Amino acid sequence: MRRNLLAVLLAAAAVVAAPAHGSAQPSSTDREPGNGPERNEIATLDNAFQARSALAQGENRADRYQGYPRRTTLRTYPENAADKSIKLGLAAYHELAPKLNALQRKSNRVSVEVVGQSGLGRDLYLVTLTAPESPVETRLQEGFRASIEEGRTVPQSLYKAPIWINNNIHGDEWEGTDGALRVIEHLATSNDKDTRNLLQRSRIYFNLTANPDGRVAGTRANNAGFDLNRDFVTSSQPENRAMQDIVERTQPLMMLDEHGYVANTLIEPTTPPHGQNYDFDLYIKHGYAGGLLMEKAVQALGHPEVAKPEIPFRDYPVGEWDGWAPIYTAQYSMYHGAVSYTIEIPMRVNRGDYDTLPVAELQRRSKINTDVVEATIKTTLDYVDDNRRSLIANQTEMFRRGAAGEKQRNIPDGFVPGFGPEDRFSTEFPRAYVITNDRSAPAAARLVDQLVRHDVRVERAERSFTLGGKRYPAGSYVVDMHQPKRGLANVMLEQGSDISDKAPVMYDISGWSHRLLWGASVDIHKGGDFRFDGKRVTAAAPIGDVDAAPGKDLAITLTDQKDVSAVNDLLSRGLELRRQDDGTIVVPAGERAAAKEVADRYGVRFGTAKAGGVALQRKVIAAAVSADELQVLRESGFEVRTISTAVLNAGFDWSRIDALYVGAGLNHSQLNATAKASLDEFLKRGGVVTRGATGSRFNTDAKLLQATPVAGWEDANGVVNVVNGAGPVGTGALPHSFVYSPQWFTNLGTGVTVEQRYGGTVIAAGHWHARDNGTGGQDAAAGQAAVVSGTAANGAKVVLFGTEPMFRNHPKGLYAQVARALFWAGTR
Repeated sequence: MRRNLLAVLLAAAAVVAAPAHGSAQPSSTDREPGNGPERNEIATLDNAFQARSALAQGENRADRYQGYPRRTTLRTYPENAADKSIKLGLAAYHELAPKLNALQRKSNRVSVEVVGQSGLGRDLYLVTLTAPESPVETRLQEGFRASIEEGRTVPQSLYKAPIWINNNIHGDEWEGTDGALRVIEHLATSNDKDTRNLLQRSRIYFNLTANPDGRVAGTRANNAGFDLNRDFVTSSQPENRAMQDIVERTQPLMMLDEHGYVANTLIEPTTPPHGQNYDFDLYIKHGYAGGLLMEKAVQALGHPEVAKPEIPFRDYPVGEWDGWAPIYTAQYSMYHGAVSYTIEIPMRVNRGDYDTLPVAELQRRSKINTDVVEATIKTTLDYVDDNRRSLIANQTEMFRRGAAGEKQRNIPDGFVPGFGPEDRFSTEFPRAYVITNDRSAPAAARLVDQLVRHDVRVERAERSFTLGGKRYPAGSYVVDMHQPKRGLANVMLEQGSDISDKAPVMYDISGWSHRLLWGASVDIHKGGDFRFDGKRVTAAAPIGDVDAAPGKDLAITLTDQKDVSAVNDLLSRGLELRRQDDGTIVVPAGERAAAKEVADRYGVRFGTAKAGGVALQRKVIAAAVSADELQVLRESGFEVRTISTAVLNAGFDWSRIDALYVGAGLNHSQLNATAKASLDEFLKRGGVVTRGATGSRFNTDAKLLQATPVAGWEDANGVVNVVNGAGPVGTGALPHSFVYSPQWFTNLGTGVTVEQRYGGTVIAAGHWHARDNGTGGQDAAAGQAAVVSGTAANGAKVVLFGTEPMFRNHPKGLYAQVARALFWAGTR
């Protein structure tokens, strides 16, 4: 339908259609990296994690009622000639604090707050432009904001429209910061009537650089190796947590996330599939209209390179720039009431171009890019000012529908030009979710805390209650889905959908369920009588327990990362524990005091142990890993030595290593003779755990387990149904796992145990179809071995994962499975 209405659209908008796309357009085979399949190629080494500084000044966020301006004397940083911004003629990070300090002295419209620090301890600056406010006026504005969140109408003429501009989330996409600086200076110093009136009616917030470590280093990722624009519902990185706080606190009517680089400039809204939890009717009219105006503003710059901007909703095929996953800034912000955009500025200056193009050409391109950023920001400010009443009403309506528990609206064809059946994605919200401690108290607490930090409302039952015919004890957590941000609650807790047949490609992952992957027990109640006595939760408090008689050995079952951390804590003290065949860890009765201490620290439970088990000491892991895997292993308390092919070829001391983990950047066939010999000696006494294509290839080349890896469709991803075996890794695992570029194993040798199989229905939520030649699809994977274990001829214990149990630090309920594999493989 969209293609048929394109002529109508162009006539109405009086713009020129964008041409067919070239290589700059993202697709399933030409997408930007983001902790996806490329995780197999490059090992993350310790140098990315060593330079973290202490948070010298801490956070100095102002009280939200303090009034404006909120002047902060920012600490300054030494000049850094290695800052990659300098070559482009852009602002180096060390120049930002002096610029902002000077503007605060010069103008009473500028406020700067430090809202957190990066991984390396660089300050994150929130710059606010608004007319001065007394504390009383600020309290009034905050009251309006809170009323809107409750779905209550406020005096629209008195409410200052909040707008959020996010910049430089990818460190080597620099110019958002510089375009923002131009606008900040203009708003701070211009005395024209329009500017003064705008600031009387608005608060404009700039996250000046979301990724200062990446900006300085010229890397897409942050210092820890994470793509910050893939981390919003996981929030594993400090920079993401700061951005979440900004969007929750400011509740913007509209926001921009300034990126690069797509030829001509890309302006959201996206193609379908659109997130099924959105009140999309409240987004698309303003989203599309604002996009068309930004297109005109970019064209008006007169640069030939930006003559034909691209609006994916109008110009792209389904799925090639989708709005499905809540992992991105723009998609996440919509759940907080924003009409949001990802802006991709046009002229590439990063990666190979940065190193090969003449400096003059790089600076020419950067200037064009900065012009585009400035044009999109100024257009957005004007659009919000011109449409403030409608935008305020729409945001209020979104929250009102949530609080009232109303159904999503059906959106008719032609709601905006081109809107048709392919754009319609919706869900039925349940009445409530109930989170219990049935499986894991730490997992339940972690999930509750995650929901609360994302501004989802959770209540703790004061007394036992019945819901849907089931009796729940006091202390159970209830997510009443009659709440303003029910879309965000649901996108985190629902299963999701198998959208394999709804889009030929997906830009990134298509499944992520916290309910299925985070290890907590969560019940869904779709309707019926709903009564319980509850109290609003600000933080969960998992209570550890030692439930065994004095003098009895203690047992802990590894069902959660906190259980693993507790065990590693005890091992780090030199205690000799025991490991039993089912993976249970036994603590001697004489160490009861230590067990009680870690139970309280981590909120874990110790029961009474059965007899038996082999001695378990602290494990040191040699890890060829991606950034996300390294963070998980260290968060779990393992001592990790990072390696790669190059590290082994340079000479590596295996003497203290107990287990080898292979997930990225290690190729056995490229090891020199000395490195192979050293590795062979280690394998006579140590264990191996592998993940993905790199790990499977290592297993084959090193002639360990007889297991033939079969690769599923390379872009397949999502939450999968699994059937667990009774081996050392499968026992007690969740009935769901996660895959990205999945694998399975056939032709299993004698003694190879299937720890986990793909279910008969493979995808629970995600995107997985067969290749054009019919191979690699869900049908081929159904029932196949996803995780296997066994002992190699040389005596090495080996576990092969065809799944992704540590992907982007997200599937937290799967981490204990990896730990059980390492404890088993590393114990002889």
